[in-house]
Amino acid sequence: MTIDTIQRRINMKNEVFDFYDKTSLKSYNLNSSMRYQLNMLDSLDVYTRKHCENVASITCRLCEYLHCSENFTKYCTICAYLHDIGKMFIPQKVLQKPGKLTDEEYEIMKTHTTIGYNMCMKDLQLRPYANGALYHHEALNGSGYPNGVTKKDIPYEGQIIRVADEYDAIVSKRQYKSHVGISDTLKILIENTKPASALSTLSESARMGKTNPLIVKKLFKVVIDDIEYEISRTLSYIDELKDNIKRFEQIEKYYNKMKFAKDEKKRNYYYQGIIQLLVEDETFDKIFDIYDDYKEAYINRKKIIDNLYNEIKKIKKLKI
Repeated sequence: MTIDTIQRRINMKNEVFDFYDKTSLKSYNLNSSMRYQLNMLDSLDVYTRKHCENVASITCRLCEYLHCSENFTKYCTICAYLHDIGKMFIPQKVLQKPGKLTDEEYEIMKTHTTIGYNMCMKDLQLRPYANGALYHHEALNGSGYPNGVTKKDIPYEGQIIRVADEYDAIVSKRQYKSHVGISDTLKILIENTKPASALSTLSESARMGKTNPLIVKKLFKVVIDDIEYEISRTLSYIDELKDNIKRFEQIEKYYNKMKFAKDEKKRNYYYQGIIQLLVEDETFDKIFDIYDDYKEAYINRKKIIDNLYNEIKKIKKLKI
């Protein structure tokens, strides 16, 4: 059995779902001017670049559910691509630190917003998208950074990107391999829409949460779309597994007949039948290992399907 076949068997059992495989900004047929902005991401480390791409994908779809115009959606999505561009000047020991940042390191990390903003403002082609870098960590109640401004001073694109950024940061940190359990992440975002205190004597901004509840609510729709897409993909894979299991059931029948055949001619007849049913790099000596892989993968994917349907039910019950 070749290395490729072995890897395929491993992937069959441990397939990792790509949360953002479904959508891409490519649907907007970006022109050369827009590609210039996106090429700036090449200077970022792999993790930050992937994060920027994910946030842009989510932002694009949030804009669609928020019924934003096509021009604003394009603009907002480019802002999202560039929102962390300032991180190219954050020291790697801070940017890639696996544990919790110290207070001093956190202050350094926070500067990526103003660094990114200044980078954009100094470049005529990036200048229109500077808001993404500056406002994506600002909070409606004034508790964000770098300037601690409140809702009235936070542009809509900044509010949208904050939700997309927060969601992807949690998803990436928890290393989801499927949308199973994703409702727990949404609960965190719900908490961030709530005010620290509901006292009527507080100022209007103090009665707000950190994030825009309408945008978080639309995120639910984006996530449900992704879960339904994962279900669709998994069901297609299950159909493929069922076909292979059916094929191996026939192989097993031929094997048992070959095993108890009384003469060489019949044994060879069933052996040749097995060989004809094998595909790609499958070999006779590994047929039962492969058969077990297919059955195990089928059982696991059926469980995932059930869990995904339950996840949709949980999300639909969430209230903001």
